[in-house]
Amino acid sequence: MERKEKDLSLLEELCRQQHIALEPEMLEKLVRYRALLDEWNLKVNLISRKEDAPVIVKHIFHSLLVSRYHTFRDGEKVLDLGTGGGLPGIPLAIAFPSVQFLLVDSTGKKIAACRSMIKELGILNTIALHTRVEELKGVVFDTVLSRQVAPLDELCGYAFRLLKPGGSLVCLKGGSLEKEVEKTLAMQKERNGFPRSVELYPIDSVSPYFEEKKIVIALG
Repeated sequence: MERKEKDLSLLEELCRQQHIALEPEMLEKLVRYRALLDEWNLKVNLISRKEDAPVIVKHIFHSLLVSRYHTFRDGEKVLDLGTGGGLPGIPLAIAFPSVQFLLVDSTGKKIAACRSMIKELGILNTIALHTRVEELKGVVFDTVLSRQVAPLDELCGYAFRLLKPGGSLVCLKGGSLEKEVEKTLAMQKERNGFPRSVELYPIDSVSPYFEEKKIVIALG
């Protein structure tokens, strides 16, 4: 109970500082998701077991920060590419119940964990699908999200054929990204001009745990 209350208080304060408006029941559900992540992580490797920061900060609040730089609209269709344990898709689905999320991952055990957590949390706007992104056919999205540790040009290569015209790829990445951005923009012609631009938003000032972390938005 003590950890739950600490997580709840910490998440509420961080969201207040960043002007992320969440209802009390959303905060409660996000804290419950943290507990479920811990439980599942004992059986399936969803997140690192050698954390240098509270999970509620490094994974859940980190995911919510996307909403400071991308405005989610009612009815928006979002793909979480390589979702792993449901990040960033599940936290954002809790925060934006009028947005439709599809979570995909090629590892069946991770998707089984996501489906179980989605059901237990009562999240109605999210589907978890066991598939490779290359196998997604006949569906397009307004936004593609990814926390995958993959080069930006590779993520853009997956995303551009799944995005509606004017859609965006939003990534949470770390480290120096100048060369990745340069390579990505140099390959625009191979992707019908996608992305037309790439925007980088450092978030290290938000928390010391986000040193060298950035939110990257590739605009279509």
